[in-house]
Amino acid sequence: MTPEILATELEKATEESIKRLGGNTVARRPSHRQFFHWPPHPISYSFHVLATDWTGHETFIAHNEIFRVRVAQTPHGIFGRCEEIWHEDRGDSFEEMLQNLAKSSEPLFHRQLQTNQTLGREGRFTGHIRDLPAIDLLQLLYCENRDVANEAKVQIETHASSDIFLPALLTILRDRRHPHRRSAQWCVLDLFEDLVSFAATETEQHAATLAIKDLIWDAEDDYARTIYKAGVVLGGHMPDVFGAPILLECIHAPSRFGRRSAIHGLFHVVEWAPRWREEVVGALLAEAAKEKIPQLKEFALGMARDIAEGEIEHVPEPVFAEEL
Repeated sequence: MTPEILATELEKATEESIKRLGGNTVARRPSHRQFFHWPPHPISYSFHVLATDWTGHETFIAHNEIFRVRVAQTPHGIFGRCEEIWHEDRGDSFEEMLQNLAKSSEPLFHRQLQTNQTLGREGRFTGHIRDLPAIDLLQLLYCENRDVANEAKVQIETHASSDIFLPALLTILRDRRHPHRRSAQWCVLDLFEDLVSFAATETEQHAATLAIKDLIWDAEDDYARTIYKAGVVLGGHMPDVFGAPILLECIHAPSRFGRRSAIHGLFHVVEWAPRWREEVVGALLAEAAKEKIPQLKEFALGMARDIAEGEIEHVPEPVFAEEL
């Protein structure tokens, strides 16, 4: 599959996902990432249940599936082990053990169901994300479960040398329709901290930085700290050639979230490329003079002061009322 075809396939999949989610294109505030670890520590180890104790068999039902359970009766209670999902639990009775096992398995089931829902498929995802094709990895960046999205991002990063991802990643940055776009865009920005891995030529890099600029310019929110991240990527990871000129332009962006991001990003520009100090300080002072939002006016003035004085820490960025 060529890079262009991959991007087209992602656009189609995104439109189908929007329909499944009800057609509303307003961005949703994503939850914080919850790190996922499976399997949990086997509870039988804590009670020294022996291999010879697992003599019984039971089943439990979850999400219209039947799961086989090996059972051990001990002085410490009834233990159940579901080898299919690598999980154990216990209870004082068979019924309680099965109820506890089903309940404590829900985090895994929820993750598996969310994964397949994002891919437009039924049931649980029982494979490995590392084995998925490129189009599925890109779709999973939109997963409501941000840990699943992060795992897909890691796999894309691992396969950056395949040189097929850039147009699709730019499609995600330019997305203004998918309700889960912010967390997907955050993942792309994280990948672009090493932009040359995905954009080898100056033309490609220029296209990527323009997509980041557009994201900052018209941002309607800063869910998942995505717009903040955009400023950090430009200012901290490509400060001289692309970051400084774009961020100096973006301090005039119509989006207050974008202006906040640009003001912060300029601190990192000077941190890595000190030759921009005088121009950045002058631009921040000029912007502060006409900024109508008091929080941003104060932020620009404070940042200009910190940059001029060569501080290694900067004034905290303001938080808007709806972000509290």
